Amino acid sequence: MAAHLLSVNVGRVVDVPWGKLGRSGIDKRPVAGPVQVHRLGLEGDEIADTKHHGGPDQAVYAYAAEDLERWSDLAGRTFVAGQFGENLTTRGLDVQDARLGERWAVGSTLLEVCDVRIPCAVFQGFVDEPRWVRRFAEHGVVGAYLRVVQEGVVQAGDPVRVVERRDHDLTVGAAFRALTTDRARLPSFQAEPRVSAKIARQIDEVRNHSSGAPRSDRPVG
Repeated sequence: MAAHLLSVNVGRVVDVPWGKLGRSGIDKRPVAGPVQVHRLGLEGDEIADTKHHGGPDQAVYAYAAEDLERWSDLAGRTFVAGQFGENLTTRGLDVQDARLGERWAVGSTLLEVCDVRIPCAVFQGFVDEPRWVRRFAEHGVVGAYLRVVQEGVVQAGDPVRVVERRDHDLTVGAAFRALTTDRARLPSFQAEPRVSAKIARQIDEVRNHSSGAPRSDRPVG
């Protein structure tokens, strides 16, 4: 079967015992029927920590069902759609190999890959697995954050079509490694102008540290 949405997931902010804020919307649950997608995310989805999450560059989070299933095998338990806090659980699409800047047509929306997930203490607490942040990072299959280029509606079963594939090898997996364990590679990501503002800032930090030059603003578009 062609790539499609296995599930569309949203969550409300609730009190949680993990993290400094003590509140989170990480608990995403599947929604039956169509869901409106706005510039800042899905209708009915809430974000507690707006300093570190959300915004146009993290409007939608996608994770592949195949990768959830691999984690289920590794952990010896079943992870279900939405359990990694993802809004879109895909099937038949290699999210890890998606290239930053590529665009997906999903339902009546147009989405753009622009960032990657960095695991945090709230994620570890929610999943309730020992050493989860480290294990998740070492595994390196982290999912993609998507920018909403065209608002619209999505629902489970919608095809996911890659309508624009970028001419480089700057994938989600490569971006995660560059942001964490291989920061010397970060300057290569300046070849993609559609990266998130967060990645753009880190590119500048690495380049300016290497050159000794003062930091400058870098537009993202």
